[in-house]
Amino acid sequence: MPKVAYSEEERVQIRQALVSKALELMARQGIQHTTVEQIYRAVGISRTFFYSFFPTKEDLIVETLYLQQPRILAYARTLMEDPSLCWKDAVRTFLHTCCYGEENGIAVLTVEEQQLIFRRLPADSYRVFREKQARLFGGILECFGIQPDTERVQLFTNLCLAILVIRRAIPETLPLLVPEAAEKTVSFQIDALVDYLDSLRHPASQ
Repeated sequence: MPKVAYSEEERVQIRQALVSKALELMARQGIQHTTVEQIYRAVGISRTFFYSFFPTKEDLIVETLYLQQPRILAYARTLMEDPSLCWKDAVRTFLHTCCYGEENGIAVLTVEEQQLIFRRLPADSYRVFREKQARLFGGILECFGIQPDTERVQLFTNLCLAILVIRRAIPETLPLLVPEAAEKTVSFQIDALVDYLDSLRHPASQ
């Protein structure tokens, strides 16, 4: 017989388990291919109980993105502290790992997923997401030893997400781009971004 009453501590643990399992599945198989049923069954609860934690799948997805933010920052710090890597190689490795998120346990949204999720988010939730996103990318710049002023954070966010989105979009969403050159395109974009970031560390040399 299923349990009908849970303590607050148990509810916190179940909520954390749902978010962790969702991130694991979404990073591996994509957000569109991850269902609510897969998540709540993996955690061992009912569909009805799941919706007592998250009113919609979109609410859960946003929480999974929040969950991975400190992990991404910690990974950036680890790379920057690695004595075997020069600055450029550390930054390049970080960007490449994030770009190929499904191979590294990082959930990356496609264009379609972004449209689907954020179209359904309340305005307040969207505002909170943008604030946390800015803190994440500002934190990454700080890890790289770059002063994260507002304009830099905004540009860095767009440049990073552009690389991630284009890589995920070839060829299904962007059929006119050449899939055979997808990896070289991503490498070129990453190298260009690394060079730009390096220039911010040495403004006097520009």
